[in-house]
Amino acid sequence: MLAIINKELRNYFASATGYIFMSFFLLISGIFFSITNLFEQNPVYNNVLSSITFIFLFVVPMLTMRLIAEETRQKTDQLLLTSPLKVSEIVLGKYFAALLLFLLTLFITVLYPVILSFHGKIAVGEIVGGYIGFFLLGAAFISVGLFISSLTDNQVVSAVVTVITLLVLWIMEGIIMGLPTDRKSSIVFMAILVIAIAALFYNSTKNIFISAAIVIIGAIIMVAVYLINPALYDGVIVRIFQWFSLLERYQSFSYGIFDVSSVVYFITFSCAFIFLTIQTIEKRRWS
Repeated sequence: MLAIINKELRNYFASATGYIFMSFFLLISGIFFSITNLFEQNPVYNNVLSSITFIFLFVVPMLTMRLIAEETRQKTDQLLLTSPLKVSEIVLGKYFAALLLFLLTLFITVLYPVILSFHGKIAVGEIVGGYIGFFLLGAAFISVGLFISSLTDNQVVSAVVTVITLLVLWIMEGIIMGLPTDRKSSIVFMAILVIAIAALFYNSTKNIFISAAIVIIGAIIMVAVYLINPALYDGVIVRIFQWFSLLERYQSFSYGIFDVSSVVYFITFSCAFIFLTIQTIEKRRWS
């Protein structure tokens, strides 16, 4: 896996990608730092991190669009898949390479609160918490970009779909506000969700019997829940979509609160998309 990490890091800096990523990230964060802290003489640094979360919409596709898509296009993925490395090691190596480049860039921005400390007292604990949350948020977004890169062999398609997906995640709170909360809509949504899970499973395994069993078991569970306590369906669509609201989980860190449940959430979210990436490549490997 270390060989994959080294290879991807070299690729970032052998091309302009790594330099463009770092320059753009530092430029935007520097502008917001100057406006928010220096010009306003404001000692609260976490406002900068909260203000630049939109930057992930642009820099994450830059980091992830070529990770797997380019390997697929050039057919070099076949060399990797026939190597002694496991698919999980290949995927994790690529993921950690992107994560390390992001972490290195984020580490450079530590200079901003250091500059602030020369002009007065800063809340070190609050800033550390803000950085942890910002890093976890970025790690989650990178896992999404990596998964999308595994679905295509076109870097441009990968980048565009990643931007759209991250934009949806970024405005999730606004989407949630427009979702129905009535019981009937929730039941229909759950039925569609069960069918979608079964279809996804069939697409991965081509086993019609297990897929049908998923639909039947899902239907039985839905009926049982309705008979036991139908009120559980009230607002279930909102609760499910809230799980994907990454920015809502990040808010506690921006206030300097170290929320263990949010840490677990971000790690689980990232692991889920890494797992999906591995399964996508495994399916291609054996098809």
